[in-house]
Amino acid sequence: MQQETLEAELAELPTNDLTGEEMAGLKFMREEEKLAHDLYTELESEFGYRVFENIAASEQTHTDAVALLLKKYDISDPVTGERGTFSNEDLQSLYDNLLKAGIESAEAALKVGAEVEEVDIVDIQKRAEATDEEAITLVYDNLIRGSRNHLRAFVRVLEREGGNYSPQHLSQSEYDDIISSSIEQGSGNSGT
Repeated sequence: MQQETLEAELAELPTNDLTGEEMAGLKFMREEEKLAHDLYTELESEFGYRVFENIAASEQTHTDAVALLLKKYDISDPVTGERGTFSNEDLQSLYDNLLKAGIESAEAALKVGAEVEEVDIVDIQKRAEATDEEAITLVYDNLIRGSRNHLRAFVRVLEREGGNYSPQHLSQSEYDDIISSSIEQGSGNSGT
């Protein structure tokens, strides 16, 4: 979904009071999507795989979508804009560890990309289950669709390069269902 289109659609939806859990979830997802963007940008510059460049651009769209929700609900934005820096200490540690693992080799980088998308799927599902706010659900649905597409893309490139991937955070059956299904289309381009 184009940013302007999403912003207009979100403006049409009600703005109800959020729970502390919903607000914390939005702040977390803003930084988690930024984590993916920043990590893929670094790994693309290290290894030159186009998949990192393409998905980093999509992740920027995702983090911008969550920023629109923060604005809509008047929640402070935890993102400073500095690449590789996060307010959430757990996300900072995750980023540092994944970057260290990913720069070991091209195969490791692709596996890190797949793992990040698994983590995103699990985290988005958890936060989506904790809200019934229509605007948040709209954005989370697009984010999770995008993460499933990204997981498929990383696994496809990894397999093309002779590697293989086993799920780290999803059940084998959830993973198999995602990998064996087609690319999902969303509204506009936010699902890719």
